[in-house]
Amino acid sequence: MATAAVAEPVSPANTRVGWIGTGVMGRWMCAHLMKAGYTVTVFNRTISKALPLLDMGAHLASSPIAVASQSDVVFSIVGFPSDVRSVLLDPSSGALSGLRPGGVLVDMTTSDPSLAAEIASSAVSKGCFSVDAPVSGGDRGAKNATLAIFAGGDESVVNRLNPLFSHLGKVNYMGGPGKGQYAKLANQITIASTMLGLVEGMMYAHKSGLDVGLFLNAISTGAAGSKSLDLHGSRILKRDFEPGFFVNHFIKDLGICLIECQKMGLSLPGLALAQQLYLSLKAHGEGNLGTQALILTLERLNNVTLPPSSAPSS
Repeated sequence: MATAAVAEPVSPANTRVGWIGTGVMGRWMCAHLMKAGYTVTVFNRTISKALPLLDMGAHLASSPIAVASQSDVVFSIVGFPSDVRSVLLDPSSGALSGLRPGGVLVDMTTSDPSLAAEIASSAVSKGCFSVDAPVSGGDRGAKNATLAIFAGGDESVVNRLNPLFSHLGKVNYMGGPGKGQYAKLANQITIASTMLGLVEGMMYAHKSGLDVGLFLNAISTGAAGSKSLDLHGSRILKRDFEPGFFVNHFIKDLGICLIECQKMGLSLPGLALAQQLYLSLKAHGEGNLGTQALILTLERLNNVTLPPSSAPSS
């Protein structure tokens, strides 16, 4: 892989930013860069979702290629690998076709590791660079700029982009192209079983007659405490299933994980079970709810509904 040329540190004075995808996560992340002083050009298929950024002063582009033609670093965070391929690699409208030599693509979508490697190879052939940098932390992490960022690609490029990443969260360099995606998929496998454990514990606590809010507060500082509990426990108690991360996107992630496991000859039964339970949510028309809606599947299995409850005190 080509090595990034020595260049002055990234700053608002010398780096124009492009942003593709202004949904639940992207709009907050992009806003942080704008607040840091960067000039930003955005593209989103649904223009209304970009309006808050336009009100802040972002420039609107009509296509990903138009974003790239006005940018030095182009971030993307979209839904599915097919979307990534379309917005970055489409020869007539994709961002890479409009990026100047030396420009950088940073894909923050959770996607296929093989696609990340393909994007990196395509970028190098044009004298550009690519980093796969999926994130973990949900909408709260995006709002609070506390995301965990898993970066794959040329380490010197990742280091050069640190001034940008620092406004979004903490970057963790994982290795060459695709390694950021592998790390994120391992992260999703961990979350899947953790979420299942959380909702099963809540169901058991309720069925045994415990106050579930008191129960969650009690375990939060012990060995069962987790980010999943912190992020989702109170939301479940309040029957708040608004998406910090969509069920449909989580199913996509777990499906990629299962395909990778098949390639590796790896058996992960907890992953497979979690994916089936989340698929049940989609089958009930609940794919656009947040991942904490997994409790609904357990409620249906047991013909039990947790009553709304106060959130545990911090």
